[in-house]
Amino acid sequence: MIPRKHDSRSFSSQGFPCARRPAIWPPAREPYSEHGGFRMQKTYTVYAYRWMVLFVFALLNGVIQLDWITFAPVTVDAMSLYGVSAFWIVLLSMSFMLVYLVMSVPASYIIGRYGIRIGVGIGAVLTGVFGYVRGMAGDSYAAVCLAQFALAAAQPFIMNAITEVAAEWFPINERATASGITALFQFLGIIVAMAATRPIAEMFLPAGSTALTLPAMKSMLIIYGYVSIVAAVLFILFARDKPPTPPDAESAEARYGMFEGLRHLFRQRDMIYLLLVFFIGLGMFNAITTFVDLILAGKGYKAGGHEAGDIGALMMVAGVLGAIVVPILSDKFRKRKLFMVSCMLGLIPGLVGLTFASSYGLLLISSGIFGFFFMGAAPIGYQYAAEVSHPAPESTSQGMIVLSGQISGVIFITLMAILGHVTIEAMADANRAESTITLTPFMIGFIALAVVNVVLSLLMKESALIKEDAA
Repeated sequence: MIPRKHDSRSFSSQGFPCARRPAIWPPAREPYSEHGGFRMQKTYTVYAYRWMVLFVFALLNGVIQLDWITFAPVTVDAMSLYGVSAFWIVLLSMSFMLVYLVMSVPASYIIGRYGIRIGVGIGAVLTGVFGYVRGMAGDSYAAVCLAQFALAAAQPFIMNAITEVAAEWFPINERATASGITALFQFLGIIVAMAATRPIAEMFLPAGSTALTLPAMKSMLIIYGYVSIVAAVLFILFARDKPPTPPDAESAEARYGMFEGLRHLFRQRDMIYLLLVFFIGLGMFNAITTFVDLILAGKGYKAGGHEAGDIGALMMVAGVLGAIVVPILSDKFRKRKLFMVSCMLGLIPGLVGLTFASSYGLLLISSGIFGFFFMGAAPIGYQYAAEVSHPAPESTSQGMIVLSGQISGVIFITLMAILGHVTIEAMADANRAESTITLTPFMIGFIALAVVNVVLSLLMKESALIKEDAA
């Protein structure tokens, strides 16, 4: 018999635990058991407090995304104020991908071994402390960079627990919705950073001035530091590992340890297909959002113009809508594969439009379609991974699929930068006819990879757990 999570007890042949702590009896898949003339029933309870836990966790997810993308809207200003090249400003965002490659597995182990409150709590403490440090030392690039890498170390402790929180607190017919709400907060964090960073900094400028100053930049970072502290404190105060009784039978079942879970995970054909889907999809999304300005410059739009901001913002807003609607439908109809396939098909027209359209209106529509279906698929994929890899820990499956996307993001962005001739000089020439930046071939390649994702999602089988719940 596999021991329960955080539990190394042995069991006798009659099923009684040898340890002093009481066991959960009868087993979760056997709601009734006969013993000594008594008939016992296992009860499950869905607690209203699950929404409080989800809220403080989702808020923390949103804040770490805000901390990640802080400098994207003020890249040129940051280069000038800190006296560094574009590479060093881009590194502030790239640090999150790079650190995730190193910290994902240890973070998943700690979450699975010690639970949500300690595992995610580590991420919360790092977020609060170094969000504040980044603000107080905001006039020094070296200090900001070190704080940013510490914030990057917090991310896997937070992101890798998305399906863990859903599994501990929510019945299976609400888990995609719970993951979708967390994804919603992530996208809201990105939207707030993109929309509010410059206006907040401009609040601290002298009257009549429009050029950002270092004190204004530091003041903006201090405000974000306070936001990070609030999110961290709320999580520490209100988060709990699990409810007194599980929400359903599946939540009460035993889990493998992390390393046994990894071995089990990589034996599941459907999980391999899903890892490939996320490798392609998340890497593609990271690359497109990174270079959207230069993709539009190749269509005749001014680099740094409002068009790139509008298109990126609409992509995120549509993504927020997708992250709400698609998981709710998936839970309602008890289907995972159907909605994964639909999303993989749905994003292709958006990708084609972003590649070949030149009309501003068509580009806006295309970005909305792409954002809706891509971001709508993400929480479905997270929950599908947890279900098909069961009884592997949810933090392990979550960590592996996000890790696959981070690896491909680094690969795709690097290849586009090198083979597409994206240099500092070329970026400066992006508005000129002699610009050497060529990203259209990569976009065509992404369309081909999106078709591959449709095939991979068709090869996946429906989740056995959701089919059992539907029955």
